[in-house]
Amino acid sequence: MSVIESDGLSKSFGATTAVDGVDLLVERGMLCALLGPSGCGKTTTLRLIAGFERPDAGRVLVGERLVAGGGTFVAPERRRIGMVFQDYALFPHLSVEGNVAYALGRSPDRARVSEVLALVGLESLGDRHPHELSGGEQQRVALARAMAPSPEVILLDEPFSNLDAALRTRVRRELREILVAAEMTALFVTHDQEEALSLADRVAVMRNGRIEQEGTPEEVYGRPRTHWVADFLGDAESVPGVAAGGAVECELGRFPIPKELEGDVDVLVRPESVALGAGPAPGRDRSHEGVVVAREYYGHDQLVVVELASGRRLRSRSMGFPIWHPGDRVRVWIEGPVNALAAEPASAPR
Repeated sequence: MSVIESDGLSKSFGATTAVDGVDLLVERGMLCALLGPSGCGKTTTLRLIAGFERPDAGRVLVGERLVAGGGTFVAPERRRIGMVFQDYALFPHLSVEGNVAYALGRSPDRARVSEVLALVGLESLGDRHPHELSGGEQQRVALARAMAPSPEVILLDEPFSNLDAALRTRVRRELREILVAAEMTALFVTHDQEEALSLADRVAVMRNGRIEQEGTPEEVYGRPRTHWVADFLGDAESVPGVAAGGAVECELGRFPIPKELEGDVDVLVRPESVALGAGPAPGRDRSHEGVVVAREYYGHDQLVVVELASGRRLRSRSMGFPIWHPGDRVRVWIEGPVNALAAEPASAPR
C-alpha cells in the first residue's frame, strides 16, 4: 500500500519551474531517496509533500488520503507527517525529553516519549540539552521527535549534511537501523550518491524538476537509462560499440546487452568492472595491454587510470592490493557487467 503518492506535481517560483510534473510512489515500510544535484527540485518536492508549499498543479496523497490538489489543501500539522529538518530545529531551552514531548501536544504521553528515546538509543540522555549532545545525537533527537506522534511517513531534508565525513557513515547506518526497527516509511532528500545508494530501498534521481529515473539502488546504478544518470551516479567510461542480437561488440570485447538495442551504442563501463593483472587474464579470451598513468590510493581500495595501446584511458577500481604505480605495465580486461545506451551525439548536452 502506498504511503506517499504524487501525480503530476508541479511548482514554479516566478519564471522558474522548480518541480515539473513529478510522479512518485512510496510504499509502506520503504526508505526512498530523492537524489539530485543542487537546484534540481528535490527539496521543493519534499516541501510540497509536507505541505510547506502549495502545488501549482498535480496532487499529493499521504496514507491514501488526498492532502493537496483538486481544491484540497491540508495543513502540514494535519498530514500525519514527521519532519526532520536539515539543521534539526531543536529547541535549545528544552531538554531532550522536552523536545520529543513537544511533538505530542500539551499533555504528552511520557511513556511514548520514553519509548521513542529508547528506540533511538537516547534513553539515558533525556535530561540533557541540545548543546550538550554530539551532532549524531542531535539528529537522533530530531528523529525521535518526528516519530513520537506515530506519523504515516518521516520526511528528512539532507539529514547528514551537518555531520563530518567520519561520523556520516556511522550515523546513516544507525538511522536506517532505527527506521527499519520502527517499521517506518521514510522519504529523504540528498545530493550525495553514496548516501542514497547505501541507505535507500528505492532511489528517485531528479534533474531539472523531473524524475529522470526511479528504481532500486542496483537498477539506477547498474542500468542507468540515460547518459546523464550514468554520469551523475558515478564514474563511467563511454566506449562506442555496435549492438546486434543481444550483444555488443566494442574495442574492449563482446558483451551481452538487452536485445532491444540495435545499431550504434555507447558501452558504459564502471571502474569496478575493469580488472588489472600483471599477466594474461585467467580464463579470458580477450585482454589488452596497458600502462598505468595515474593512481588514487585510499587504503581499502584504489582507483587506477590505465592507458591502452589505442590511446583510450580506462579507470579501474579494485582492492588496495596489489598496489599499482604509474609506469607499471598491466593486462586489462572486463570482469564485471557493462551497460549500453543508444549512441548519443558528441554535442548532446549532459
